Amino acid sequence: MAPVATETATKPSVTDLKATFNPFYSPAPSDDKTSEEYEYDKYKPHWPKLDWQPLETFEHVDRGLSADPTKKSLFGAAKKVVDLTPVIGTEIEGLDLSQLTNSQKDELALLVAERGVVFFRDQRLDAHQQLDLGRHFGRLHKHATTGIPKEPGLEEVHVVYTDSSMRPNSSTFSKLELWHSDVSYELQPPCTTSLKGITIPPVGGDTLFSSGYALYSSLSKGMQTYLEGLSAVHSAAAQAQGSRAAGLHVRRHEIETIHPVVRVHPVTGWKSVYVNPGFTRRIVGVSKAESDAILQFLFHQISENPDFQVRFRWEKDSLALWDNRIVTHSATFDFWPQRRHALRATPHGERPISVADYERTTGKVAKDRQVEIYRSLGIDVDDQAPKVESGAVKGVNGSSVEKPRGYND
Repeated sequence: MAPVATETATKPSVTDLKATFNPFYSPAPSDDKTSEEYEYDKYKPHWPKLDWQPLETFEHVDRGLSADPTKKSLFGAAKKVVDLTPVIGTEIEGLDLSQLTNSQKDELALLVAERGVVFFRDQRLDAHQQLDLGRHFGRLHKHATTGIPKEPGLEEVHVVYTDSSMRPNSSTFSKLELWHSDVSYELQPPCTTSLKGITIPPVGGDTLFSSGYALYSSLSKGMQTYLEGLSAVHSAAAQAQGSRAAGLHVRRHEIETIHPVVRVHPVTGWKSVYVNPGFTRRIVGVSKAESDAILQFLFHQISENPDFQVRFRWEKDSLALWDNRIVTHSATFDFWPQRRHALRATPHGERPISVADYERTTGKVAKDRQVEIYRSLGIDVDDQAPKVESGAVKGVNGSSVEKPRGYND
């Protein structure tokens, strides 16, 4: 689908600046006075006045397509592999990401595509090595508004940085807005993305990840079918306006792009809900009331349903590798006045593909991840209708009603 035409940027008035300044969308240059003593000063964010050309589409071939499905090369080199929840999150011990072979990197891409996010501890790779790892998965993204490291040659690094000068103000935005899939407004949004923590607060600053696979699987068949026919607008406008409100230069003109509400991962063939509170603005072709209702329902499922989520407690040199196509994430802002500093490498993926387009172009049937897992366990899922057994409670007009299932915690 073609992107929506980009709006013409105009210089905001003082009133507009006050209205659009928002810590979620407005980068805050640090006033921290300890820079000279800080070990990672060269990785602190700055905002040089650079201009980057609009992004153009290109062919992306996912490295997971080349992977051994058994992942024997990757798993064979690891000391321990632990799934953290049934639907999302795996932690691997005993691997040095800077020393992986290409085969192991391909298998890691496949694992991330299946599990959503994979965590590692004690990773000593520097920013250049992290970018090299990212380039294996795709062409690297350069952000239009956020800070880049002071050290030259690292324009493709996205800096996540907060220190004591950035006191939180919870009145300026809802925590629901923090949930996002990185730069989902791009023509080809990110795929296998890494974030490495280099300075971590003693407690707090955790990151939560939510599975779009699991969200899709939780929906009724009717809702799944309805959402598969929809597309939504993802917008960079608020992020660009927020930077201008903070007095910062926007390096690439903002765009709005239409993506399917349900996309298919090109490697797994599984369906995932692809909207997020940070950047998804409206559903195309329906009334505002209908769009608002559907998006708010999905946004709350992303942020509030713990069955879809995994939470990661960072340590120095921890690294998370997640698939932005199928996972949304958010961080807790509960650590002030401590410093939190991390570096992100963000490869582009393919243009999001709808269920209909995936099936038309590949000749394959897109799948529901949970159904496929049940089938692999030998569980019959062909008949999704509730089964009425003997002893069922009788409802209105003598109709049978399935007994409620017990749940304790």
